[in-house]
Amino acid sequence: MLLKKNIPFRYIFGKIQYELLVILIYTSIIALLHEFDRVLPISIPLAIPALLGTVISLLLGFRSNQAYDRWWEARHIWGAIVNESRTLARQILTFTDVVEEGDDVQYFRDRMIRRQIAWNYSLGQSLRGMSPTQGLEKYFSKRELESLGNYTNVPSAILEMHGRELKKALENGWINRYQQVELDRTLTRLCDAMGKCERIKNTVFPHTYSLYIHFALLLFISLLPFGVIEYFGFLEIPLVMAVSASFLLIEKMAIHLQDPFENKPTDTPMTTIARNIERDLRQMMRDNEGPTIQEFERPARAFYVL
Repeated sequence: MLLKKNIPFRYIFGKIQYELLVILIYTSIIALLHEFDRVLPISIPLAIPALLGTVISLLLGFRSNQAYDRWWEARHIWGAIVNESRTLARQILTFTDVVEEGDDVQYFRDRMIRRQIAWNYSLGQSLRGMSPTQGLEKYFSKRELESLGNYTNVPSAILEMHGRELKKALENGWINRYQQVELDRTLTRLCDAMGKCERIKNTVFPHTYSLYIHFALLLFISLLPFGVIEYFGFLEIPLVMAVSASFLLIEKMAIHLQDPFENKPTDTPMTTIARNIERDLRQMMRDNEGPTIQEFERPARAFYVL
């Protein structure tokens, strides 16, 4: 995810550098033919590329809006994940009471919050096509990681572990029935957020729509030099390149935004969000007389292994 306010021009125009090189050669050839070969006229009315450019502008604007809607929905979902993760930790800490240092309730709180931190990282890595268990060794025991490796959908398996541990807490009397229901509702909302992310990830933007717009854009760029050559001469080279760069950059922007989970610089900053959640949840544990950071990072006992 691009987090800097000032994006370098090298990065921006690096996305279309080869297209601009081809356009430079193409417009230079047309300018030379117009200047030295007066036998065949190579100009056309400017209204033709202008009309085509208007249509393409509308199509690109519509496509950019649709792509941004997908990106914004993904960011909105991860904003809900932040809220629900904090809610889950707050409920765990306020619904339970630690009687003495090292008792089972403290381990229960420790396990639930550690597992929720791991779930955020696992979901982000899974959506990006990376290993969903990478870097989770400090949150799970070796046996738990081996158990998670048997699942195709690791984030869903982690939520299942949450649910099983809540059942164990209810049976042991650490939480009552009403508290268990509220915690389960929070897990349901987390599961809903995960499903929404997977829907965006698995719903491919129509390829034919993108292909038709791209062909129309190429036609517009190929006709534009013939429409302005009579008015600008050799100056049509920088003019056509500037106009083409504008259209091409808008198209590239839409292509990048339409896939918010593809591990690109413009995707949803899931790793950064997960780190912020981890920071908040660790502080909540410490402020509520939970384990220190060193204790928090030690291997904890597992109540359930899937």
